[in-house]
Amino acid sequence: MSRIAFIGLGNMGGPMAINLAKAGHQVQVFDLSASAVDAVVAAGGVAAASAHDAVNDAQVVISMLPASRHVEGLYLGEGGLLAAIADGALVIDSSTIAPASAQKVAQAAAARGLQMIDAPVSGGTAGAQAGTLTFIVGGPADALERARPYLQDMGKNIFHVGGNGAGQVAKLCNNMALGVIMAATGEAISLGVAHGLDAGVLSQMMAVSTGRSWATEVCNPWPGVLENAPSSRGYSGGFGNDLMLKDLGLAVEAAVAKGASIPLGELARNLYSINSQQGNGGLDFSSVVKLFNKEGA
Repeated sequence: MSRIAFIGLGNMGGPMAINLAKAGHQVQVFDLSASAVDAVVAAGGVAAASAHDAVNDAQVVISMLPASRHVEGLYLGEGGLLAAIADGALVIDSSTIAPASAQKVAQAAAARGLQMIDAPVSGGTAGAQAGTLTFIVGGPADALERARPYLQDMGKNIFHVGGNGAGQVAKLCNNMALGVIMAATGEAISLGVAHGLDAGVLSQMMAVSTGRSWATEVCNPWPGVLENAPSSRGYSGGFGNDLMLKDLGLAVEAAVAKGASIPLGELARNLYSINSQQGNGGLDFSSVVKLFNKEGA
């Protein structure tokens, strides 16, 4: 078993670190939230006083942070972590950040003689807890092979999509599609309900027809259709609207960088921005349906 430093124990990082501890690794954890650290310690992790203490003698360093600035600050800022990581250690960043930021940090790691991959995830908090996440990996193939045993302790599917930064591009493509599909599904169900249709029956029909998607079958945006969906518990839990907004903003930046056209992605970003401005930023992103039928959802 390995000594792993895990930095960033939010809704995703916490369960991921717990699964590594359950797999028998010595997991040294740090987060600004004491309660988040305590939850991992209760599952077998070891609390560290700082990020630098967490990486002490670690063979693997994993980070799961909110945004590009946090990742760059952690590794490259004043007293950055790259200088403190043990020679020969493997670095895995599972944050969802700008591809350019992932490449910048990976290049700095390489200059230090460290292998690094970007490995953002898909599967939500339920997947993090169950250890069934999908890892979308960018980086050298040999670095991925080193990382594979640890990724398998936290997830079910691993896709190698290219060099450093490619994992972030692929993740943004997936989340852009998800954001568009969720908004379109919510709009369609709202239209049906406005005409007197039962949202549950309509969703069941769509789920076995050409309109089927993750939004109809797993995370239906209409309350009461799926018992375990965030929409049926006041849109709590799940993947936050503002996190989707962040990812769509990154997708727009990535498109601008290459001169790509993403009109639906930009439209979706505006919809989630409006939903956030209406006070729903902390709710699950399926709450975007509120824009189409404020009385029914």
